[in-house]
Amino acid sequence: MNIVSNKPAEIKGKILCIGEALIDMICTDKGKSLSDGNNFLKKAGGAPTNVAAAIAALGGNVELAAKVGIDPFGKHLIEVMQDFGISTKYVLQDEHYFTTFAFVSLMENGERDFYFNRGADGQLSLAEVDNINLDEFSIIHFGSATGFLPGPLQAAYQGLLQKALSKNIFISFDPNFRQLLFKTETKTFIDQSWNFLKYCHFFKVSDDEALLITGASNLTDAVTILLEKTTGIFAITLGKEGTMLGLNKKTVVVPSIPVKPVDTTGAGDAFVGALLYQLSDKSLDQILSLSEIEWHQTVVNANKAGARTCEYMGAMEAFKHLTTDIFK
Repeated sequence: MNIVSNKPAEIKGKILCIGEALIDMICTDKGKSLSDGNNFLKKAGGAPTNVAAAIAALGGNVELAAKVGIDPFGKHLIEVMQDFGISTKYVLQDEHYFTTFAFVSLMENGERDFYFNRGADGQLSLAEVDNINLDEFSIIHFGSATGFLPGPLQAAYQGLLQKALSKNIFISFDPNFRQLLFKTETKTFIDQSWNFLKYCHFFKVSDDEALLITGASNLTDAVTILLEKTTGIFAITLGKEGTMLGLNKKTVVVPSIPVKPVDTTGAGDAFVGALLYQLSDKSLDQILSLSEIEWHQTVVNANKAGARTCEYMGAMEAFKHLTTDIFK
C-alpha cells in the first residue's frame, strides 16, 4: 500500500525543521587544498535546511527555524528557502554574528579538506524557539550537525525536544555526524545523540553513525543495541545496499534504487524529507499505527527521492527535480 496522500499539499500537516542554515563554499579546483585553491562555488546548505527544501519541493508545508547573519549570505539563504516554498518566519537574522560558512575541498586522495567558520547558526536561543507556536506543527525534525556543539543552539535543541514531547508531536532525528566538527568531542556528540534517540519517534542514521553511537564493532551488534535501547522506528542507510528499516523490534532491508550517481550530496536529507512528507498529513497516533507494509512502502519512496538526488550535481539543484511522481 502506498501511503502517500492524494490530498492537495496545502492541507497537509506542517513540519518544522530546526538547525543550521549555512553557506557551503566548495573549492572547484580539483585536488587542491583550501590554502591552494582559488575558485569557490557558493551553495546554500545545512542538513536541516536541505531536509526542509526536499519537503517543500515535494509540495509539503514546512517551516525552518534557524539563524543567519544580516549580510548578503544570510539574505541569499533566506531567498533560496523562499524560492523553494519554505516558510522563513522563524529564520532569524543576528546583527552581531555573520552567517556560518563551511569551506570544503576534495583532495586527490579522496579526503576532504574542511574548515568551519561558525557564526550566526549557533546563536539560535532557547528563548527564541520558545516563541514558536508548536500547535501549528504535526512533525518536528532535528538535524544535529551543529546543534550539539557548544552554544545557545544546543540549549534550544534540548528545550524544544522537551516541549515537543509534552505536546505529543512526532519527533524525527538525524545526528548528521561530522568528524571534522567533533574532533575531540566525540563522546559529547554520542551522549547528546542518545538523549534524542531515546525519545524520538523516528531516526535516520548511516551505518557508520550506528557503529559510532552504539560503540559496536559490527552492524549486527549495533542494530541489536538500537532495537534494545530505543522505541522509535529507525532507518539505517547502507549506500547501494539500500536502507535497513527497524520496526517492531525487527529489521528488514529495503533495496536501493539503481542509479548512476553524479553527486551523492544531500541524498540522505532527501530521504528524510520524502519520508516526513509522506507522514505529514497524519496524527501521531495514525503514524504510530501504520502497518509494516505501509512503513516499507514509505521507505521505498524515500529511497526513490534519495536516488533522484544523486542524479544531479548539488543538493539544492537536485531537490528542484523532486516531485511526487517519483513515488509512482
